[in-house]
Amino acid sequence: MRLTVPSTRRRLLYSAAVVSFFAAGQASAEEAETIAAETVSEIEYAGADIVVSGSIVQAQEDSIEAKRKAVNVTDIASADAAARFPDQNAAAALARLPAVAVQRDQGQERYIQVRGAPNRWTSVSIDGVPMIGVDEGGESRAFRFDAIPAVMLSEMAINKSLTSDLQADSVVATINLKTYSPLDRTGFHVDGDVGYGFMDLGDGEQRQGSLRASWSNESFGVVVGGSHYRRKQVTDNREASYDSETMDPTSFSVRNYKLERWNNGLFGGLEWSPDAGQRVFAKFIYSEFSDDEQRNQYDFGVSGNDVVSMRGSFNYGEYRNRNYIGTIGGDYDDLDGFTASFKLNYTRTENTTDLPLIMSSASALPEMTVDYSNPEFPIFTVESGTFEQAGLSTTSAILLPLIQETTSDSYTLKGDISKEAGDLTLFAGMLFADRDIQGNTMSQSSYVPLAYGMAIGQPFDINSYITDRPWETNFPSGLALNYADNKAMTGDAMDLLDGLAAAGLWDPSSAIAPTTLYGQKERTLAGYGMAQYASGPLTVIGGLRIEKYSMENTGQLQSVATDGSTVFTPQTYDFDKTDFFPSLNLKFEASDDVVLRLAGQRGVSRPAYGAIRVGASINDTATPGTISGGNPALKPEYTWGADASVEYYLPGNGLLSVAGFYRWVDNVFYSSAEFVTSDFYDSDGFDRTGYLLGGTYNGESGTLYGLEFNALKQFDFLPGPLDGLGFQGNLTLLDGDFDTPTESGLPFQGMSDTIANASLFYEKYGISARVSYQWRSDWTDTLGGMGAGENRKGYENLDVSLRYAVTDAFTLYADLANLTDEKYIAYSDTMAHPTEVEQIGSRYMFGIRFSF
Repeated sequence: MRLTVPSTRRRLLYSAAVVSFFAAGQASAEEAETIAAETVSEIEYAGADIVVSGSIVQAQEDSIEAKRKAVNVTDIASADAAARFPDQNAAAALARLPAVAVQRDQGQERYIQVRGAPNRWTSVSIDGVPMIGVDEGGESRAFRFDAIPAVMLSEMAINKSLTSDLQADSVVATINLKTYSPLDRTGFHVDGDVGYGFMDLGDGEQRQGSLRASWSNESFGVVVGGSHYRRKQVTDNREASYDSETMDPTSFSVRNYKLERWNNGLFGGLEWSPDAGQRVFAKFIYSEFSDDEQRNQYDFGVSGNDVVSMRGSFNYGEYRNRNYIGTIGGDYDDLDGFTASFKLNYTRTENTTDLPLIMSSASALPEMTVDYSNPEFPIFTVESGTFEQAGLSTTSAILLPLIQETTSDSYTLKGDISKEAGDLTLFAGMLFADRDIQGNTMSQSSYVPLAYGMAIGQPFDINSYITDRPWETNFPSGLALNYADNKAMTGDAMDLLDGLAAAGLWDPSSAIAPTTLYGQKERTLAGYGMAQYASGPLTVIGGLRIEKYSMENTGQLQSVATDGSTVFTPQTYDFDKTDFFPSLNLKFEASDDVVLRLAGQRGVSRPAYGAIRVGASINDTATPGTISGGNPALKPEYTWGADASVEYYLPGNGLLSVAGFYRWVDNVFYSSAEFVTSDFYDSDGFDRTGYLLGGTYNGESGTLYGLEFNALKQFDFLPGPLDGLGFQGNLTLLDGDFDTPTESGLPFQGMSDTIANASLFYEKYGISARVSYQWRSDWTDTLGGMGAGENRKGYENLDVSLRYAVTDAFTLYADLANLTDEKYIAYSDTMAHPTEVEQIGSRYMFGIRFSF
C-alpha cells in the first residue's frame, strides 16, 4: 500500500495512525494516535511515498531484497517485524522455500533435503562457521535442524551455487543460519511467546515458550534468550515383512508409542562496535533435544492366513542430543574499501541412545487367523481359545541393552579479507577445522535372560506389568490391547541387571561390542582466493578453494582364532588428500526488474563417521567368510554442478523466478555387501580376500537435475480490503539416478521427483493469517543390498497459522498443524506390500506473542 506524504508533521502523524489501523500487524484504531510516532519510525520512505508492510509482508520483502542483492543462486528466509521467525525450529522455517523438503521424525521436522537430494548433500553453517552432525551414532553427518530454535535466528540462506568463501562440503546447497544481532535494533527490546495446546491422537499436551531480551546503543549490544518446547504424543504404527521371492506376508507388527519430547535452547551474545564498520562479538548457543519413548509392540508370525507365533517387545528408551556452540570474532571495514573478519569457534555435540529392549514370546497361543484384505491394517481373529495379552513366557523373557553414545569436539578458525579496487574486489581467506569424534554405533552385542533373576532371588514376571489402560489408537487390529507399564518394567529389569552384575553373572562391558567403537581425528585446512568484477548490470565472481583433508581412523577387528577363542586386533586407517574446488557466478541485471544468473562449481560430500569406522566383526567359518562393520576405504562423493536462473521482480512486493540445475556426481554412496579385494582385514595368517563385507560402498557416476518455479506476490492491486491477500508458492521437478558396478539407473535415496509448497496469506486490520500446503511425491528410502529395499509414499501437509495484533505489543496466535492427519507409509515393491504405516494426528497450539 502506498500513501502520499502530507506536508505537515501533524498530518503525517495522523496518516501514520490511519495506516497503523489498516495495515496488518498494527494496533486497533482507537490506539492509533498514541502509537503513531512509533509507527512512523517503522515506515520506509521511497521518494514521496510511504511503503507499509506487516510481519509476513515485511519478512518477504527482506527475503526478496536479500535474494536480489546476492551474487550467487540463493533463496533466503528472513525474520518478521520482531526480528524472529514464527516457527518452532529452523527446519520448519526453511520448509517454505523453493525445492526444500523436510524429513520428519514422529511428525517433528528434523532434517532438510534441498532439491530432493540426500540430506548429506546439504551442509550447514552458523554465522559462517561450518557445523557437522553426528546423529545416530555417527551414521549420518546431516545436521539436525530441530537442535536450533528459530527464536535465535534472524536469517537463513540456502546457497544453491557456491562461492569460494563458502565450505566446499556441499553437493546441492549449503545453508547459513544467521543469529540475531542486538546491534540491529537500538534500545531495550523484549520478544517472546507463550503457548499451550494439544495433540489430536491421545490428547497429549503441547507447550512452548521463548524469550529474547536485547539492549544496544550506538556501540554496544547484548542479547540473552531461551526457548522451550514439549509435546506428549501417541503414535500409531504397523509394520510388516514379506518373503523376498513370493512376497507373501511373514510377519505383522502391531505397535503403539507414547512419547514425551523436549527441545530446550539457551543463547547469548555480546557485541561492541567502537566505530562504524568495526565490530567484535562473542556468542554462545546451547540446545538440547530429549525424547523419552515407550514402545508397546506385538509381532505376529504368519503362514498364509494362520497366526503361528507371537512375541511382545517393550521398552522405555531415552534419546538425547546436545549442542554447545561458542564463537568469538570480529569485523573490520574501513572507508578505503578494505575489510577483514575472523571467527574462532568451539562446538561440542553429544548424541546418546539408551534403549533397553525387553522381549518375550507367547507361552501359549490360541488358534488365530489374519485377514489382510486391507494390507495397511491386517485384522486378527481368535478362532478358538482365548487371546491373553498377559500370556508371555517368563522363562523366555530377555533384556537386550542397546546403547549408543557419540561425541564430537570441534575447533574452527576462520579468517577473511577483501579489498576494493574500482570495479574489482579481491577476496582471500582461510579455514582450519580440527574435529575429534569418539563413539560407537548402536550395539547389540549381548542379551540377558531375565530368568537369571531367580539366581539372585529377583524373579521377573513380564506379564505383571500389563495394565488395564487400553491403547489410544485409531488403527484397527481386531484385538483389544492394553498398555504395559514400560517405565516400571524397564526400571525393575535394570535393577535386576545390576544385581546380576554384582553377583558376577553378567559383565556390563559386554553391552557394547568393541567392533562398534571408533575414534577419529578429522582435520581440514582450507584457503581460497576470489575476485569480483562489477560494472553496470554485470557482476562476475570467480575463485578457487583449496582444501587439505586428513583423517586418523582407529578401531578393532574381531575374529575367531583356530582354537575357537575371540581375538581383537587394533587397526588404523589414515587418509589425507588435497582437493581443488573452483567456482564461478555470473549475475546480469537485464533491466530494473529482471536478473539473470549462471553458475558453475565443484563440491564434495564426505562419508559419515560411523560408515567409515575401522571396527568390524569377522566370521571365518562361513563360506565365503563375512565381515560386518564400517568401510574405511570409502571415498568422498565429488560433484561438478551448473545452475541458471531468471528472476522477475514484480512491482511492490513480488517475485517470479525459474531456476534449473544439473549435478554430475562420482562415487555415490550406497549400502550393499561386496567382496573384499584388499588385505586390510588379513590377520594371523588368514587371507580374507574374497570375504563379503556388508557396509557402505562407492557407486560410479550419477546425475541429478531439475527445475524450480517460484512465485510470491501480495495482491496490493486489489481494492480494499482484498489487497491484504497474497500468495507464495513453489514447484520443483526433479530427476536423476546413479550406477553401481553391477546395476545402473538406481534412484537416489530420499529423492521425490515433485515437491510443492504453497501459502495463501492475508494481512490487514491487525490480522495475519496463513494457510500453508506442502506435498512431495514418493521416494526411495533404502536401495536393498543390506537394507530391505523400501520406498516411501508421498504425503501432503496442511498447516494454518493465525495471528491477531491486539496492540502493537501483544499478538494472539493459533497454529494448527497436520490438518490432513497424514499417514506416513513405507512400502516394498508396490503399495500392496506396505512395510510401515504410521500416524501421529493433528496438532493445535494457542498462545500469545509479545514484543516491547
